[in-house]
Amino acid sequence: MPAVTRTRSPAMMLPMPGSPGSSWALYRSRLKALFEEADLRVCIAFWLFGLINNVLYVIILSSALDLVGPNIPKGVVLLADVLPSFLTKLLAPYFIHTITYSVRIFIIVSLSICGMLLIAFTPTSTESSTVSTKMVGIILASFASGGGELSFLSLTHYYGHFSLAAWASGTGGAGLVGAGAYVIATTSMGLSVRTSLLAFSFLPVIMLFSFFVLLPRGPLKAASKHQGVTSESLLSNSWESQLQSSDDSEELPPTMNDNEGLLGGSEQSMPKHTEDSAFETAWRGFQANLKRSRGLFLPYMLPLLLVYIAEYTINQGVAPTLLFPLASTPFKHYRAFYPTYNAIYQTGVFISRSSTPFIRVHNLYLPSILQVVNLLLLTLHALSDFIPSVYIIFGVIFWEGLLGGLVYVNTFAEITDRVPKEEREFSLGATSVSDSGGVCIAGFLSMVFEVWLCGWQVAHGRSYCRQS
Repeated sequence: MPAVTRTRSPAMMLPMPGSPGSSWALYRSRLKALFEEADLRVCIAFWLFGLINNVLYVIILSSALDLVGPNIPKGVVLLADVLPSFLTKLLAPYFIHTITYSVRIFIIVSLSICGMLLIAFTPTSTESSTVSTKMVGIILASFASGGGELSFLSLTHYYGHFSLAAWASGTGGAGLVGAGAYVIATTSMGLSVRTSLLAFSFLPVIMLFSFFVLLPRGPLKAASKHQGVTSESLLSNSWESQLQSSDDSEELPPTMNDNEGLLGGSEQSMPKHTEDSAFETAWRGFQANLKRSRGLFLPYMLPLLLVYIAEYTINQGVAPTLLFPLASTPFKHYRAFYPTYNAIYQTGVFISRSSTPFIRVHNLYLPSILQVVNLLLLTLHALSDFIPSVYIIFGVIFWEGLLGGLVYVNTFAEITDRVPKEEREFSLGATSVSDSGGVCIAGFLSMVFEVWLCGWQVAHGRSYCRQS
């Protein structure tokens, strides 16, 4: 295993408010210096990548009731929207290197548009045949979302900390934009579900503009020139270079290990596998990356998995039962609790996913454990009804969103800082499987939690969860 290398992070450069070294003038000057290295085009491009890649996922969940009707569990939509993405992130890191980024973008956009059009053009009835067709559209969009997250996170390897911060902020904004856009389109503007989904289906075209027009290609071209390969060869992530970083790193001069990236080196630094068959080369590459994945599990994958299991179990299984008498709340109907909780949660996620230029969390297990504590606290309240006010629940839900966003963005920031350069691109993509895996597990848990908690409440004289 190559020695761990650290790159300088832009985080934690600001003085803490109230400290002896802090003042508004000093704070402003350091804030300005902090963003001097940020490329505005890179930040906008990656923010749009994060927003558009995730916004269709949110729109599909927001339209779940309209898509499948009241008699089919909404967890079915959640699983159809997450399982394909999970499988993509689980398997694709081991072969996606054969596909250049430019081709990936076209595939992602095409799958997204086809999936949304299939959903939109399917009749609005809730018969089993039409619901099945809609599920196929959701699955296509989910494959696109998983491939997009895997690819764009890997791409941040070339554009530094600010690209990762912008991507994470965009994914956080997708929750607010997606849920709000669907409500505005179908409620405020009075558009039909079909018309709304048709309009949203062309949002992925923005990713084409962001990649081919807005995103500077300089970092990719510079890496290509430095390593003596063409740009397209750089983007294809040859197996040979991955094998070089894992199997042959000890045989290379130290200067090569320090300077060569994951995506190939000069002809002189490439190991000679010309006698190997294509299958043998692919198999050795798979084994090398599988070994790398095992090394990522405890420090990065596990805390990300835990926080997603906890927060999505809260959102899908516990939150629907966190209800109070209407007279003690700002609501007129019980159905208003859940979307309000979701909006508060998404606000917390957006803020924390946008926070890495200002603050960094290095101990990923601490916020993950605190998220599990949130799950236990809210579950106990659903059973025992000991929290006196819905406004306290609002605060806990906001805190839940902050914790979830912090773990997500800081997991990938830690990989950028700590994982050696030649392994970093693969590591960023491979670790993304944890969030979808956590959502899948939470999808099954939440169906059990909601039925259990609602039944308990009804049996103990609180039937709010059965009212609308």
